[in-house]
Amino acid sequence: MNTSKHSWVLITGASSGLGEEFARQYAAQGHALVLVARRLERLQAIAETLRREYRIEVVVEQVDLAEITAITQLHQRLQQRGIAIDILINNAGHGLQGPFVSSALEATLGMVQLDIAGLTAITHLFAKDMQARGHGKILLVASLLAYQGVQNFAVYAAAKAYVLRLGEALHRELKRDGVTITTLCPGMTDTGFAAAAQQKLTPALKLLMMQPAPVVRAGIRALQAGRISVVPGLPNKGLVILTWATPRWLHQAFLSHAMNG
Repeated sequence: MNTSKHSWVLITGASSGLGEEFARQYAAQGHALVLVARRLERLQAIAETLRREYRIEVVVEQVDLAEITAITQLHQRLQQRGIAIDILINNAGHGLQGPFVSSALEATLGMVQLDIAGLTAITHLFAKDMQARGHGKILLVASLLAYQGVQNFAVYAAAKAYVLRLGEALHRELKRDGVTITTLCPGMTDTGFAAAAQQKLTPALKLLMMQPAPVVRAGIRALQAGRISVVPGLPNKGLVILTWATPRWLHQAFLSHAMNG
């Protein structure tokens, strides 16, 4: 019996990686799902599998989350269908590795549009609904790189720092209204993200690599517990402690070597 069948979870970037794993873990809990991404065929295949395995309701929405108008239209469509989102997993994001000046400006600004503007827009729309209802949960997916600027990841690290600081502020703003905001800061995870970002996998990164399932479990547990943020994995937690405990020049040099070789 699915006790959560009337509780809707919206997951962005649900066609692969962490988003797909969030969909699977919430489906296993019996939640109804709204899966959002650009790749329609992939979304439909995932939705069909989850319907068959867990007997839940799954709505598929093909949306380019870099387009603010498309986000507002998604919100309107769900309202028209009477679907109230109880949990929002803000997972969609894009990364690029390379020298800032050598990177194509269009690609760089596209990453900013998705990772910052799109995330802000969808968070605003659904947080406002949750505030009006007096309950809801939002998970923002940032990155371990949110804690410091890293050579050849300048804009990505800055974008994820924005996500982390936004989440920390909203956690306090909305807590009194019954809305939980938690930020997940994963390190290197085996999701295919590195290939999409044209990222070099150094020996250090291979050692730190986590699988999606424990990262997602950590995020869901932290969100359920009402935590402000979470860094999954002991080595990743150690890197955050290193950031706090050492001079900026030292930990930035260390992370730059780990990320770039």
